[in-house]
Amino acid sequence: MRSMLRFAVPMILGNLLQQCYNVADTLIVGRFLGANALAAVGSSYSLMTFLTSILLGLCMGSGALFSIRFGQRDMEGLKEAMFAAFSVIAVIAVILNAAAFACLDEISGFLQVPSEIWPLMRRYLAVIFCGILGVFLYNYFASLLRAVGNSVVPLLFLGLCAVLNIILDLWFVIGLGRGVAGAAEATVISQYVSGIGLAIYYRSACPSLRIEKRHIRLRRSVLREIGSFSVLTCLQQSVMNLGILMVQGLVNSFGPAVMAAFAAAVKIDSFAYMPVQDFGNAFSTFIAQNYGAEKPDRIRAGLKGAVATALVFCLIISLGVWVFARPLMLLFVDEAESAILLEGVRYLRIEGAFYCGIGCLFLLYGLYRALGKPGMSVVLTVISLGTRVLLAYVLSAVGVTGIWWAVPIGWFFADAAGLAYYAICQRSLAKGAG
Repeated sequence: MRSMLRFAVPMILGNLLQQCYNVADTLIVGRFLGANALAAVGSSYSLMTFLTSILLGLCMGSGALFSIRFGQRDMEGLKEAMFAAFSVIAVIAVILNAAAFACLDEISGFLQVPSEIWPLMRRYLAVIFCGILGVFLYNYFASLLRAVGNSVVPLLFLGLCAVLNIILDLWFVIGLGRGVAGAAEATVISQYVSGIGLAIYYRSACPSLRIEKRHIRLRRSVLREIGSFSVLTCLQQSVMNLGILMVQGLVNSFGPAVMAAFAAAVKIDSFAYMPVQDFGNAFSTFIAQNYGAEKPDRIRAGLKGAVATALVFCLIISLGVWVFARPLMLLFVDEAESAILLEGVRYLRIEGAFYCGIGCLFLLYGLYRALGKPGMSVVLTVISLGTRVLLAYVLSAVGVTGIWWAVPIGWFFADAAGLAYYAICQRSLAKGAG
C-alpha cells in the first residue's frame, strides 16, 4: 500500500489540478458574468468532457499496455508500442477536432440548449475546441510516464498550468473583458503549455524511453494489442460521458436556473470523487505491472488495501459534501440566486451520500483493465450509465430531483455486476490473484 499510495498521490493531486482548468472558468464566469454565462460554460464542460474522454480512454488503455511491457522489462516492445499508440491516437485526435468544428451548429438541438444560452455557449465552444490536440499531448505523455512509475512530473506540469489558467482567466475575463471566449482562451493556452511542456520533458529527460528508427513501424500484432486495451477503454470512457451528455440535454430542458445549478454542482462533485478515480487508475497501473511480472501475492495484497483505502476516503468525502453543500455552492453563485442554490444543494446531498458506490466502481474499472479484461469495464460502464440515463428519463416526470437519484442507483447496479463477476471468475483472474 505504501508504494501504491506514493504513486497515487501525485496522480490525485495532478488530476485535481486538471479539474481546475474548467472549474476556474466556471467559478470566474459564474461570479463575474452571471447565471446565463455559467449555464453556457457548464453545458460546454459536459460536451468537452465527452470529446476528450475518447482521447483519455485511448491513452489510458495504451498506458496499461506500457505498464505490462515495463513490468516484463521488454523495452523494445515498449518503444514499438509507444510509437504505434502515438501515431494512432494522434490521427484520431485530428479527426475528432475536425468533426467537433464541423458539427458545432448541430449541438444546440442535441443538447436542448435554450435560445438565450446558445450564443454564449457557441462562442465558448468555438475557442475551447482548439485545445483538443493539447489535451491529447498531455494525456499521452502523462500516461507513458505514469506507466513507468513517474507520476510526479505530470503533476508538476499540471500545477504550473493550473496556476497559469487561473491568472489568464482573471486577466482575459475581468481585465480585458473578453467574456466567455476569454475564459476558453485561457484554458486552451494552458492545455498546450502542459502538453508541449511534457513532450519536451520526455524527450530531454528520458533517454531510456526514446524511440529510435528501428521502432518506427506499425506491425499488425502491435496494433491489435494496442486496440485490445485502448479501444475498449476508450469505449468505456466515451460511453460513460455520452450518458452524462444525454443527461445534460435532459437537465437543459428544465431551464437556465437548473442548468446553472447543475453546472456548479457537477464541478464540486467531480472534485469530490476525483481522488478515488485517480486512486483507481494508480491501482490499475500497480496491478498491471505486477500482472506482467507474474507476482500474484502483490496483486492480492494491493487489492485488499485498495478497497479499504477507497471506502474510508469515500465515507469522509460523503460526510464533507453533505455538511458543506451550501458553502460549496456559494463559491460559484451569489447568495441572491436562491433557486440555483437550492437545486445545487439538493443535487450534492443526493450524490454525495453515495460516493462509496462510485469509489467501488472505479476500482473495478482499474482491476479489469489491468488484468486484460477491458471488455468487462465497458460492460460495467454500460450498466451504470444505461441505468442512469433510463431512470433519468423515467423519473424526470416527477421533477428534476428524479434525475439526481438516477445517478447513485446506476452506480450500485454496476457495482453488483462487477463484484458478482469477480466472485464467479476470481480463480482465473490475475493468475489466481483472488
